Amino acid sequence: MMNETAMTRLLQLLRSDMQPALGVTEPGAIAFAAAKSREYVSGEVTKVEVILNSGMYKNAFTCGIPHSSAVGNIYAAALGVVAGDAALGLEALAHVDDRANAEAQKMVDAGIVSVRVGAIASDIYIEASVYSASDCCTVTIAHTHTNIVQIVVNGQAVFQQDAGRETEDAGEEGAVIHDYTLAELCEFIQAVPIEQIAFIQQAYDMNLALFHEGLRHSRTTFVKELWKLNGCQLISKDEAATAQLLCSGAIEARVLGLDKPAMSITGSGAHGLICTMPLYAVSQIRGYSKERLLRATALSYLITMYIKEYSGRLSAFCGCAIAAGTGMACALAWLKGGDLAVMERVVANMAASITGMICDGGNQGCTMKGVTAVDTAFRSVRFALSGVGVDPVHGVLGSTPEDTFRYMGCIASPGMVGTEQTMIDILKDKSQKGNRMS
Repeated sequence: MMNETAMTRLLQLLRSDMQPALGVTEPGAIAFAAAKSREYVSGEVTKVEVILNSGMYKNAFTCGIPHSSAVGNIYAAALGVVAGDAALGLEALAHVDDRANAEAQKMVDAGIVSVRVGAIASDIYIEASVYSASDCCTVTIAHTHTNIVQIVVNGQAVFQQDAGRETEDAGEEGAVIHDYTLAELCEFIQAVPIEQIAFIQQAYDMNLALFHEGLRHSRTTFVKELWKLNGCQLISKDEAATAQLLCSGAIEARVLGLDKPAMSITGSGAHGLICTMPLYAVSQIRGYSKERLLRATALSYLITMYIKEYSGRLSAFCGCAIAAGTGMACALAWLKGGDLAVMERVVANMAASITGMICDGGNQGCTMKGVTAVDTAFRSVRFALSGVGVDPVHGVLGSTPEDTFRYMGCIASPGMVGTEQTMIDILKDKSQKGNRMS
């Protein structure tokens, strides 16, 4: 039996990792950093300089921004300066209006705002500097999207966290999830009192509202086609088609920057959507109880966190499909009555099939990656429930699911550092050829 301390630790991980995010988290984090820096600067802004790690730069490169038709890093920074509210964290751009958009456009057109890549790395890093004639402030964020480690105003540090200690703390949090096996995570989600994970319902309330915003919005396209493929029904008898509609429809709304938040996990709204929406689809079709759905979702979240702690939060591979897709697939198997052996086959099938999918940023392509992840997950579960799974002797698979999770993470970091550099080179080339969305 899982002891109370272990249960408390896992509950805390779930509670702390679930965070609302308006739009994609990377533009939100950039805007948050710029808004915070602006708080310390008096007078008219004369220059804004932002330095990002490669994953942050890539993910926000052509990403939609809430309350704006603009996209990308530069506009996120400009809007953060003009109208960002740092007190709202990843929802810092909640109050952007037409006036703010016009002011941000003027800043961008004047060349006041610049963004560049500082390092090829999966660990989150943002350095946002805002200048006026009299002041300069630099806000530095590291490790998680809103974790400020330093604020320097006119050359003097007014806030400082020990970066080394913060790294150790982040590593300790990662070690918490890695202290457990897949079997123990399954034990936890079945033993935890349901009232202690009732907060997970917030994710469904939020994510379904985002989906419906996308379904009715004039800017979305994929969700309308997915609606047709599902027989023009919200919930059909086709589990995979319903799951793809709900999941990728919400993802499309998110990457376009529509005005509804997603419940993020591991710092990503798309991860949160893949972890949840297919499970909701199947529960609606099969009539599973709310309690069973919430327990399955806890498992989906925890497995996703397990893989992401190895790969890094902003990885060179598509964590949405690979990490969240695997977490969701295991939870789907559990929903359908699969035992631990079934889930081990699910992990093998997922890892052996889509582990190499690259991340080319938070953009419309995430919608297609969501479709692929759901399709692969449903097929992996179907095979696994029939006793079919890729033998662990092959390829990236380990002798235990925990080893496979670790190997999957290693493929991204350090394995795909060269891929990440190539992706950044491609984005820079596009910028030089006239793409001003970076």
